[in-house]
Amino acid sequence: MENGGVYNETTEPHVKPPRRPFGCTLRHLWGWRLPAKALQAILSLLAVICEEIVKDCIKCGGLYFFEFTSCSAFLLSLLILCVYCTDAYETFGEDKVQRVNFWAMIAISVLFLLASIVLAATSSGSAVEKAACVFGFLASGAFLAEIVIERFHSRKQNIDGRSENPVNTPNATENQPLNKQS
Repeated sequence: MENGGVYNETTEPHVKPPRRPFGCTLRHLWGWRLPAKALQAILSLLAVICEEIVKDCIKCGGLYFFEFTSCSAFLLSLLILCVYCTDAYETFGEDKVQRVNFWAMIAISVLFLLASIVLAATSSGSAVEKAACVFGFLASGAFLAEIVIERFHSRKQNIDGRSENPVNTPNATENQPLNKQS
């Protein structure tokens, strides 16, 4: 008798989850986050490219600081984008990824803004330096915008969460003893 009658298999075979190409997914970059991350990377890259085109500089310290900051911002934004799009997101956990992203965006936006101001103050006035400054200010604005949007959403979730789930209400069923003693 071939696995008939009483001896049928009682469990289903283990099904592997479908493989994603290169482990990439966009499910963690919902709504506004994907365009924001893409815009940050693109503006940072444009700032790096414009800065690299500069042929001569009078006061090169500002240009070098801008170069370091814009390149670092581009690489960090790509790294964070890769974490959101790969299995690393589940490995690290949503809470840690969100926290690291938030603090990285603060650091990048402040340093990018400072580097753009320094470059604007020390530039010789060439069109390429001006373009680099513009892209630097736009990129720092994109990083800052994500911080503001993230804070707004987290604050809204905290307010909505508190109104639906009261913590200390004396008449709530959760606070009543299971066995009433007379």
